[in-house]
Amino acid sequence: MTLEQADGKSKSVRVLVVDDFAPWHGIVSKILRKEPDLEVVGNASDGLEAVQEAQQLQPDLILLDIGLPKLNGIEAARRIREVSPASKILVVSENHSVDVARKALQTGALGYVVKSDGARELLSGVKAVLEGKRFISSSLAGHFVLATTLSAGQSLLMFITGLH
Repeated sequence: MTLEQADGKSKSVRVLVVDDFAPWHGIVSKILRKEPDLEVVGNASDGLEAVQEAQQLQPDLILLDIGLPKLNGIEAARRIREVSPASKILVVSENHSVDVARKALQTGALGYVVKSDGARELLSGVKAVLEGKRFISSSLAGHFVLATTLSAGQSLLMFITGLH
């Protein structure tokens, strides 16, 4: 999982991990170490710190929790889009709400991984997001499809992003 530079050379993917639960940083780091081209360059434990770190580090990828102190992940994502527009955001949260996931995607996150799915889906989500694709945890994906079916033929992308 490398990024290609303008000169055709590849570089490591610089990752900022944002979560207020300290043990989660260790779990994420262990999962990310499976990919030698992923480098954790920073950690933040609240939403305001996430925005500051994103602005300072300009990471390629931000793994962002929703339930953060000082500034929730949804608002942090909005602000991060302004200060680090090239950073891709993958939300990693305990929250199983389809509405919360949809709001996260509407703010500019490309993916949403439920923490309980993290061990088996985090790297897939990272890869998809780095490729500019949407990713939704399997535990939520069925809910998105069902909600889409129930909303009068609206496409899945329209449902997820809220575009009509």
